[in-house]
Amino acid sequence: MPLYSVSQIAKRTGVTVRTLHHYEAKGLLYPATRSAAGYRLYGENELLRLQHIAALKMLGFPLNEIRDCLDANAPSLAEALTCQVDRMRGTIVRQQALLIRLERVARQALSGETIDTETLLNSIEASTIMEKYFTEEQMQTIKQRGDTLGPQRIREVEQAWPNVIAGMQAALKLDKDPASEEVQILARRWRELVREFTGGDSGIQRSVNTMFHDDADTMQSQTGIDPALMTYASKAIGLLES
Repeated sequence: MPLYSVSQIAKRTGVTVRTLHHYEAKGLLYPATRSAAGYRLYGENELLRLQHIAALKMLGFPLNEIRDCLDANAPSLAEALTCQVDRMRGTIVRQQALLIRLERVARQALSGETIDTETLLNSIEASTIMEKYFTEEQMQTIKQRGDTLGPQRIREVEQAWPNVIAGMQAALKLDKDPASEEVQILARRWRELVREFTGGDSGIQRSVNTMFHDDADTMQSQTGIDPALMTYASKAIGLLES
């Protein structure tokens, strides 16, 4: 029976290596075995399971429900349809919210108001990057986190970030020891602000780190945090007591 590596599956199916690793972390799909060099290898049973995952994902099931479905040998048709109806209702709610925002922009355009295209472009770019680096479940968690914090707290966090970033940039420029009391105070505040966004979710934190690493130029233009500053801040945060 042939075995396929992660890269071979990614090349043949379009399912990314990152996604396959994420499925394993979520308990959805494990490799059949590993090569002598330690590489993951998948066989026919794993490919069948991957196909099942893809089918359920297309129906709109979130990953945690897909795992439950697979562990229970898939839901009945009635259960699947009921879940899909619930998911569709959620989609309709999100689409209605989007419609309201689009109508607001349309009214501005019709009334002759100037629309800040730079803001629109930045918003589109940010949305695209979010979809690129965060899973559907993580996006939902982030949304729920925003709902929990509320608009006032979100504004307070947004207003606090520039001072923390500026302080960390100044410390880096002066080559201050990341373990120094001054930098540690900044690091603690930095971590607190990040946790406001992630809710302490380690998976979301990893996605944030990957996003800043892989899209460094874009993130620097949006946040003012360049790779050198991110490395310095991460080192300082790593020295904090839990």
